[in-house]
Amino acid sequence: MFCYQCQETAGCTGCTRAGVCGKSARTAALQDLLVYATRGLCQLTTALRARGEEPAPAVDRLVTENLFVTITNANFDDGAIRARIQATVDQSAALRAGLSGEALSEAARWDGSGDWEEKAGAVGVLSTEDEDIRSLRELITYGLKGMAAYNHHVNAYGKTAPGVDAFLQSALAKTLDDSLSVEALTTLALETGKYGVDVMAALDGANTAAYGHPEITKVDLGVGKNPAILVSGHDLHDLEQLLEQTQGTGVDVYTHSEMLPAHYYPAFKKYPNLAGNYGSAWWRQTEEFEAFRGPVLLTTNCLVPPRDSYRDRIYTTGAVGFPGCPHIEADGTGRKDFSALIAHARRCQPPVELETGTLVGGFAHNQVLALADQVVEAVKSGAIRKFVVMAGCDGRARSRNYYTDFARALPKDTVILTAGCAKYKYNKLDLGDINGIPRVLDAGQCNDSYSLAVIALKLKEVFGLADINDLPIVYNIAWYEQKAVIVLLALLHLGVKNIHLGPTLPAFLSPNVAKVLADTFGIAGIGTVEDDLQLFFGEGE
Repeated sequence: MFCYQCQETAGCTGCTRAGVCGKSARTAALQDLLVYATRGLCQLTTALRARGEEPAPAVDRLVTENLFVTITNANFDDGAIRARIQATVDQSAALRAGLSGEALSEAARWDGSGDWEEKAGAVGVLSTEDEDIRSLRELITYGLKGMAAYNHHVNAYGKTAPGVDAFLQSALAKTLDDSLSVEALTTLALETGKYGVDVMAALDGANTAAYGHPEITKVDLGVGKNPAILVSGHDLHDLEQLLEQTQGTGVDVYTHSEMLPAHYYPAFKKYPNLAGNYGSAWWRQTEEFEAFRGPVLLTTNCLVPPRDSYRDRIYTTGAVGFPGCPHIEADGTGRKDFSALIAHARRCQPPVELETGTLVGGFAHNQVLALADQVVEAVKSGAIRKFVVMAGCDGRARSRNYYTDFARALPKDTVILTAGCAKYKYNKLDLGDINGIPRVLDAGQCNDSYSLAVIALKLKEVFGLADINDLPIVYNIAWYEQKAVIVLLALLHLGVKNIHLGPTLPAFLSPNVAKVLADTFGIAGIGTVEDDLQLFFGEGE
């Protein structure tokens, strides 16, 4: 195997025997083969569109789900991945029958024959020999995986993001094209960022249409006396269905990690059994799931292979899978039956309390713009010197303690703008406020980084600036997996420069590609807290 799609990849070079995430070499090979088969399918759908024919919506969903399944910490179930490969090959065969005279790649012609493990070894990441071409192909592919994750959530509402399916498929197909130069692939990577903005805007619209705009909310961190279900991942639609089905059962529901922002939406406040948030970031789940004592529903990626002591309490749905854990599928109408999960919860003891108190969040773009006058006045008066965007992902590496230390050391006249689980490094530090404005403004999930872009663009307009980079905003972003890649490409598309990315730069960036990003966009890594404070603020705080 060879995999370097996440920040924790071994030695910041690549996992070659087993994934740091916990996937086996066999699972990694099957995921490579699924991506390969999906590239071939996308070449066929793109050829159909060029003829003026639209693929069936089910084909679009298949592509989206295939890519989502291969995101870090999503699916460890070889059987489920094999089934997806076969479904993809079968779909490709059906589409090929309607095409003639097309110059198709080997991936588009593959019929599923031969030894799959041998095939996977021949089509994996290292099958692209040129280091820079490989780097750009993988940058695009990982961005498309992140795009697919957000597209999945849009689709859950029965909606589509205009143009996204067609672009996603055409871009993935282009990663098979050996005629594309470094320059052409660089352009394609930035275009991927454009559609990243589009899909995040569509998801923001779908979420707020369903549940209202997030509002300032205090979220309870303690526990009650009822048996309970813990919901992790990112899928708000799954949470809504679970809450509907748990009404009157005596079972409470708690959010975990990236599900915390569900509490900020007005529609979820009508559920009296949405009890609070339990625990912190995804990587702490082995101890937190153990202590919860009730069943846990994983709705998206961010699953750590469960310990035997609580594996029987793990349920998966959507793109997530783990051998031996019950998987809950949606029916033809999109409804999921959580009755087994609820019955399991009623047999369990209440959660062990990990902490008490509250967290304040709900600072998505609509809420922050409602406070625009207050924010602008604080900037003009000098009460707020700078905003620091510290969005992104958390992770296990000790080097990520940098973000806790950095937040704690920030000058008192700075405000942190955050989204994603990176906030768990500093959202419980009690950093205070500036004239009533909390110094940590949590916009929500990783996809809600879109909110931070909307806020920045609005401030640019309010202050009459020609360039978004003239705002008093610095970017010090943590990354972990492929949704962070699409967020990064989206920010680059919007013209944001001088983004600092850590705790390490992606291993999939070749030296030449990394230099292009540094020279063109000012992309850089992080240093020490002291050095970075000097860099960002010109002082020795």
